[in-house]
Amino acid sequence: MEGLRNSQLAARPGRPGLAALLGRLSDRLGRNRDRRRRRSPWLLLAPLLSPAVPQVTSPPCCLCPEGVHRFQWIRNLVPEFGVSSSHVRVLSSPAEFFELMKGQIRAAKRRVVMASLYLGTGPLEQELVDCLESTLEKSLQAKFPSDLKVSILLDFTRGSRGRKNSRTMLLPLLQRFPEQVRVSLFHTPHLRGLLRLLIPERFNETIGLQHIKVYLFDNSVILSGANLSDSYFTNRQDRYVFLQDCAEIADFFTELVDAVGDVSLQLQGDDTVQVLDGMVHPYKGDRAEYCKAANKRVMDVINSARTRQQMLHAQTFHGNSLLTQEDAVAAGDRRPAPDTWIYPLIQMKPFEIQIDEIVTETLLTEAECGAKVYLTTGYFNLTQAYMDLVLGTRAEYQILLASPEVNGFFGAKGVAGAIPAAYVHIERQFYSEVCSLGQQERVQLQEYWRRGWTFHAKGLWLYLAGSSLPCLTLIGSPNFGYRSVHRDLEAQIAIVTENQALQQQLHQEQEQLYLRSGMVSSATFEQPSRQVKLWVKMVTPLIKNFF
Repeated sequence: MEGLRNSQLAARPGRPGLAALLGRLSDRLGRNRDRRRRRSPWLLLAPLLSPAVPQVTSPPCCLCPEGVHRFQWIRNLVPEFGVSSSHVRVLSSPAEFFELMKGQIRAAKRRVVMASLYLGTGPLEQELVDCLESTLEKSLQAKFPSDLKVSILLDFTRGSRGRKNSRTMLLPLLQRFPEQVRVSLFHTPHLRGLLRLLIPERFNETIGLQHIKVYLFDNSVILSGANLSDSYFTNRQDRYVFLQDCAEIADFFTELVDAVGDVSLQLQGDDTVQVLDGMVHPYKGDRAEYCKAANKRVMDVINSARTRQQMLHAQTFHGNSLLTQEDAVAAGDRRPAPDTWIYPLIQMKPFEIQIDEIVTETLLTEAECGAKVYLTTGYFNLTQAYMDLVLGTRAEYQILLASPEVNGFFGAKGVAGAIPAAYVHIERQFYSEVCSLGQQERVQLQEYWRRGWTFHAKGLWLYLAGSSLPCLTLIGSPNFGYRSVHRDLEAQIAIVTENQALQQQLHQEQEQLYLRSGMVSSATFEQPSRQVKLWVKMVTPLIKNFF
């Protein structure tokens, strides 16, 4: 279909430049698909195993002394954190997410770190800000004042939209606690010059965003795809995992948010922004120089954490003082032996960091015959590489996506109101491809629907062949689309567990989401609500990389 569409465009008179460009892109995609079918999945690791990235020096085994788990290769790219499954809790609802955040803020003594796309402006968001203010106030009035620090990272374009916005919500905290509060606003280096002047405020976020969702309180962390906005606290379904008392993981994400914050604009008490001393300006300075500095700042965090974890691993399981679990308890270390491993996966293509993309492609490639992959996204717009892997590999796929009525853009005014129809068009094209390849039994689509709710959950669950429970999940901010891979700053974690109770939690989470869905068939697209206007079909290929 794609080749036919490109040849039709090429045949039009007066469009030689576009025809040549489309021809080159089509040829490149074709070559890439051929290479992906031939190459070993381990070659996907090559871009991040170049000399610029430190080589792994520890022996080839995982943190678990009992043996090797099959996903240990991920620690060649990122730090591996071994934890007890008792420290991992899967949340199920927006209300639970909201109440947990407030409780964690009230109890925080040392640090609160929050990274999100934006902070909303309603009463629930104000309640969150009031919690921060109260906790900061208590930290000053305590008999022994604490050194509580609050760091908030948001996107500049989304956080500055409108007269009342994320910035105005946070200004009172900055003004009252200037030594304790930091607000960083990431501005993509690709929105600059004439483009920045001409593109309307409502659409400037399409160029690139800070999309990481991390909420951290002392040594506990919530990883999610949810933003800090009222619908995400009430009736917008997402995913959330709470890592309780995991100091090393909290330290890593604190350092990561600090690194992105350092290359972002700093909000001042008078609502102006400044760059840190010595930092290149993201849209006024040299783009290549800025991206190089940002790459170094973020990769230093990843590589230093990876080195620390490798040293800990070597000392714990390969040193002369190897302790049994009983010896460790006797020595005062009451932490149970790890049965779960956490891998932070970072994707920042503007800075040439593509760890999440590499790991996701490898997981999809390596999923064996008989394995089941449950993949969900609120915005079904898979990259070509991910589509090729889903259609060309051996595992069974159950893909959960939003029905048009629970799409976040449903009912929006203007051009944005047509976005759900564009997703229907993309979905139909993919379903047609599945059918044309005779893959309907192996690759199935399901649509989430819930009255009065919207759907924003993203991630995957991997069930190995013969297993009724998942051993791995990906959870965080990426949507598996072009934006997540190429435009935005993203972070998620891979959770690998051998613990049956945690596997059961993950399985129940998956089941609860999929139970509210219906199977997609050819009849789905015959419904009146699924009829897509011709202009939407024509425009979708041109704009699909922006949403």
